[in-house]
Amino acid sequence: MSEQKTQGIGFFEKYLTIWVLLCMAAGILIGKFLPAIPAVLEKFQYAGQNLPIAVLIWIMIYPMMMKIDFQSIKDVGKHPLGILISSGSSWVIKPFLMFGLATLFLKVVFQSFIPAALAQDFVTGTVLLGTAPCTAMVFVWSNLAKGDPAHTLVQVSVNDLLILVLFVPLVQLLLGVNDIHIPWGTLVFSILLFVVVPLAGGALTRVLMIRKKGEPYFNKNFVPKFDGITTLGLLLTLVIIFSFQGDIILEQPLYVLLIAVPLILQNLISASFTYLLCRWTKQPHNIAAPASLIAASDFFELSVAVAIALFGPDSPVVLACTVGVLTEVPVMLLLVRFINKTRRWFPQPAADNN
Repeated sequence: MSEQKTQGIGFFEKYLTIWVLLCMAAGILIGKFLPAIPAVLEKFQYAGQNLPIAVLIWIMIYPMMMKIDFQSIKDVGKHPLGILISSGSSWVIKPFLMFGLATLFLKVVFQSFIPAALAQDFVTGTVLLGTAPCTAMVFVWSNLAKGDPAHTLVQVSVNDLLILVLFVPLVQLLLGVNDIHIPWGTLVFSILLFVVVPLAGGALTRVLMIRKKGEPYFNKNFVPKFDGITTLGLLLTLVIIFSFQGDIILEQPLYVLLIAVPLILQNLISASFTYLLCRWTKQPHNIAAPASLIAASDFFELSVAVAIALFGPDSPVVLACTVGVLTEVPVMLLLVRFINKTRRWFPQPAADNN
């Protein structure tokens, strides 16, 4: 397993939790000792978006979108049940599971530690996080679990298309249960800005570069050039976010741990349910592995962007979304380890998967 981690996951991704903690510390220190910096950054607003954070999030998302090959959609029929299970887990089960767990723990179990209004904000953040399935790091997790790369690509492509039509109504539905009414226009604008635009830009870049240089060059030489830019965008985004969140974290650091509880449980339950369902339906292991990992992970870049657009960068809603970055890597590595150890539960993959 340690060899697989070394080969399949980069240095930055492997220690992402540590970088998030360092960014948290840096942002809190900036907010406390250099408050003029977040004050100036907060002034750059357009259509409800904080422009510096919006640019950084776009920088993170755009390279991810270049990896998506929508021509792979034509292969959806090779393992239709695997796609159906993964999509159902991501869009029919996971959002409602996240809402239920967050409501149970943050508003009931932890009510002695979290004021009611603040708990409501935390639930809102977790809903935004749980309603956006991951589209990037899943490639890393699937590789570590020896998942079928073609199936992973098809499922990620399907999820990117489903986000366009399901994210907004699901968020409206789940938040409406708590009488939190969000303008449709703001949600739609966020989807356009942080999904449609980078998706179209990534697809166009992919087509033009492959046409000019070929697919091997694109995958092995062109795409890796953006890894450093993506990393820098993520780190700077986290520093800025935590510079706005410093007061609440310093006053109540326990909140971070309490928010993490339903997030981690959602990851574990979503992955376990999907994995066992794949086993029950006799899917091969290299299909079950990416299906369960996709069901567990989150598109935190989108959730953070939407939270900032709706509630502002200093909102507790944003903090709840950002905690997902802190917890995802160790949880996903744990799931990968479990999935690799239970490979014998599944039938051998069909010949066309190799």
